Amino acid sequence: QVHVMDSGGRSVSAGGSLRLSCVVSGYSSRDNCVGWIRQAPGKEREALASTWTGVGSTTYAESAEARITIATDESKEVVTLHIANLNPEDTAVYYCAAHRSYFYCQSDYLRPGEFDDWGQGTQVTVSL
Repeated sequence: QVHVMDSGGRSVSAGGSLRLSCVVSGYSSRDNCVGWIRQAPGKEREALASTWTGVGSTTYAESAEARITIATDESKEVVTLHIANLNPEDTAVYYCAAHRSYFYCQSDYLRPGEFDDWGQGTQVTVSL
């Protein structure tokens, strides 16, 4: 059984930074596509970034700008999302999600619907 556990969300002040963590377990291989998706109040889910944990390759949404960095640790089981220079528009529930397809882990397929297994979400609130 696959488990996706996301954590690290909290309330922060604008201009600060935050690091979210995701642990994925239960897949037969540690080479998986892991992504971060957020949903702001009243808006649709937005995929921000993904990584193929096997080699550490990364894909970013255009909206992610240069403030967001996704990374995999050496175990390939922990994927982090670092967000710098936070602003109130970053307030959202952030979800970690995963799937097993390398092909669909490329930029053309960075969409929430491509991910099969999801964490419960972690709330990030940014205030002025």
